[in-house]
Amino acid sequence: MEKQLSNKKVAILVADGFEESEFTKPLEALKDADAQVDVISLHGGKVKAWAEKDWGGEYDVDKTVDQANSKDYDALVLPGGVLNPDQLRVNADAVAFVGGFFDDSKPIAAICHGPWTLIETGELAGRTVTSYPSIKTDLINAGAQWEDKEVVVDNGLVTSRSPKDLPAFCKKMVEEIAEGIHA
Repeated sequence: MEKQLSNKKVAILVADGFEESEFTKPLEALKDADAQVDVISLHGGKVKAWAEKDWGGEYDVDKTVDQANSKDYDALVLPGGVLNPDQLRVNADAVAFVGGFFDDSKPIAAICHGPWTLIETGELAGRTVTSYPSIKTDLINAGAQWEDKEVVVDNGLVTSRSPKDLPAFCKKMVEEIAEGIHA
């Protein structure tokens, strides 16, 4: 893969219980494209993954969300997992951080249950998205148009349904981040 993100800084926002593959595959794609990546979480130290049916690995946190500013990043990635977005969407700092990317029209990539956090920003009305099927109604109730596709792109917002969509998700995520601000 070409180094198309060598001038980009990307935040991956996670809480304990994120789906491991939905973190590691996008992280690998971003690093392969030469992006600088910060792992941001609700607490410092390490954040713990969920690997399909049980706890997975632990990963270093670069910054806590209360220390992070969306203005310092070119894009945001939101992995899924059920436990992860359920914690993020009730954390005011996390919601404000995510909202800042919408405010500045910066690319956001969210997979599986990741779009759950997007609902709390109030920015989904009129946007086209996809997600894990169990949160479809929540997204529709937030005003989004929901489609059952492996990847949906709407003006810099990239969404996918599940780990099986990771190849398409990662490809589109890198493309949208390379394009930059989607005013």
